[in-house]
Order: sequence, then structure tokens, then C-alpha cells
Amino acid sequence: MTTASPVHRLEIRVDPPYLVHVGTGLLSSLAELVGTAVAAPSGICVVTDDAVAPHHAEAVRATLEALGTPVHLCVVPAGERTKRLQNYGDLLEALADARIDRGGLVVALGGGVVGDLTGFAAATYMRGVAYVQVPTTLLAMVDSSVGGKTGINLPAGKNLVGAFWQPRAVVADVSTLETLPAAVRRQGGVELFKAGLLGDPRLVRAFGTDMDFGLVVDRGGGELAALIARGVAVKAAVVAADPLEHGVRATLNLGHTIGHALESLSDHALPHGDAVAYGLLAAAEVGAARGLVDWRPHARRLLRWLDPGPLPTTTATALLERVARDKKQVGARRRFVLLQEIGEPIVVDDVSDGEITRAWQALEAVTR
Repeated sequence: MTTASPVHRLEIRVDPPYLVHVGTGLLSSLAELVGTAVAAPSGICVVTDDAVAPHHAEAVRATLEALGTPVHLCVVPAGERTKRLQNYGDLLEALADARIDRGGLVVALGGGVVGDLTGFAAATYMRGVAYVQVPTTLLAMVDSSVGGKTGINLPAGKNLVGAFWQPRAVVADVSTLETLPAAVRRQGGVELFKAGLLGDPRLVRAFGTDMDFGLVVDRGGGELAALIARGVAVKAAVVAADPLEHGVRATLNLGHTIGHALESLSDHALPHGDAVAYGLLAAAEVGAARGLVDWRPHARRLLRWLDPGPLPTTTATALLERVARDKKQVGARRRFVLLQEIGEPIVVDDVSDGEITRAWQALEAVTR
């Protein structure tokens, strides 16, 4: 059992602003935190998946009943393949069956898949209802629960359908990570590492030392809550400056152009964290070849720690075709996030087929 630790509260300065609460044992205070963010909801629907539900669903429902309104539970299948049109439609029907109206509240209890799907349903049901993110994976706590990006996948690619819809609050209870295998927790460590690359170089420099954040990820508890808060702080600053991704927010996609393509090519058998870790090394390869800071040793160290699944069986040609479908691309231009220095990201739109091919070859070499 994890002992209580200080609660970190970070404000996401969008319109309207909201708080991200990070700590241990927060599920027991969920009704209070939700009630502060959403006054007197007319009804509540908790959306979770069949992996999370046995651990937390009934406790969360019982806690939220203290708000004095009906609390319904909707359980979806676990896994990235749940982010598809059929399940999105089923969730909308479930909200209607639960008689959630415009004064209602939807709660996303789970990892990134549940958060993305639930957020998109909340954004579009009755033209928008309030929702709260209660992430239960490290990846979701650090990244996907914060910032209002919601969406589902199409066969052509990842997150091709979606909307910006900010939650009213994010409640990240680090205690929920105790039910996860270490390998799943490490998936979220990739997003922590990315946050360090973008805006907290100390996180990157600490990796592989006695103050290794990788060790903290494995231990969990209050130390991990503090690291999560640092990662969220990096994202909060970027989202506040560019909530709809017209400019600087695109830097948060570091590692995701190749990463999303690899996920899609694997039919989502390759976990998101593994895919992004590969994508980070690919971005490091492109940047180093251009004479920018060479952070390939950091990316390789991350891969050794993560021990990711195998690359999908594919070719450079197939990878190029999938990258061309990426939602971040503009016309024929391939937008990539690179690093001038650690902590200084830039967005370029002139990455060539040859550069991507050489990056792919580097990935193949490192996994042999």
C-alpha cells in the first residue's frame, strides 16, 4: 500500500482553466475534487475498460455517489483497437441510455485509450458535455489526459478523427499504477523522458545515474508523483501558449511522426510507448545527420531500459507511405520535431524520403 504524499496541483491556463491534481490516494477524494470542478452535475457516467474496471470502477462509482446524482458505469474493451468508430458510436448510445444531458458529467477512468475515446464522445455528445480525466496509466498521467486532445483511429492512421475538448479537471492517483506490470509503467516513462527532452533537461541528464528517474518509475509512490508533476508542467506551459496546436504545441509530437506510423503498421500490436521510443531515436538520427545536437546516446539508453517489442515487419517504402498519411503533415511537406539542443525543440517541414529511410535503417540496426 502506498502511503499518502503531497498533492501537486498544476493549473492548465486555457479557457476555461482547470487543475491537474497529482498524488497518491486521490481516488478517495475524487467526489470532492470533481465537485469543485463541476458543480452539481445532473448525472454521471464513468467510462472505463475491462482491465481497469475490476480494480477501481466500483470504488470510483461509490465515491462519486456522494455528489447525490445517479452514477452509471460503461465498460469498453481494453486496448488501442477500441479507439474506432464502432466503439465511439456505442459509447454515444450508452450516454443516451444513461440519460446524460447537457448538465451531466462523463468521467474517463483508464489509460490513454479510454481518455481519448471518452473525451471525443464528451466533445460531440449534445455538442459538448463536461468530462473529467482520471488516468490510471503513467503515460496518460504525463501526457494524454492533459491538454484536451481527443480522438479515435481510422484504418488509414492513428487519431485521424478527433476534437480539442478540455477536461474540467485531471485527477492522477499514482496509487492506481500499483496494479500495472512494470513494463506498462515504463511505457509512460517514455513520455516523461520526452518531456525532459522538450523542457526539463535535468530529467534527461538524470537518466542512468543514481538519481535515475527510471528507478523512480519502477518504485512509484510520492517520488513518482513529483516526477509526473514535472512532466505535466512542461506540457502545461506549451498548451497554455498554443491550446489548438497552431504553432509551438506541435513540438509535443517529438517522436510521434515515426512512432504513430509504426503503431499503425503493427496494427496497434506495438504499444504506444514502445513506438514513441523508436520514434525518438528516429528523430535523433535525423537531427544528428543535420548537424543538430546529437542526443542519440540518450535515445538508445531509453530503448535499453524500456526493452520494447519488436519493430513491425515492414519496409522503408511502407513507412514512408504511412508517414505521408500522418495528420500532422501539411500537403506534401513532412513535419518533424527535432532538437537544436536538449530543451530547444524546433519544427521542420523538409524531411526527405532519404532521411526517413536512413532513420528506419538505424532502427533496424539497433534492434538486431
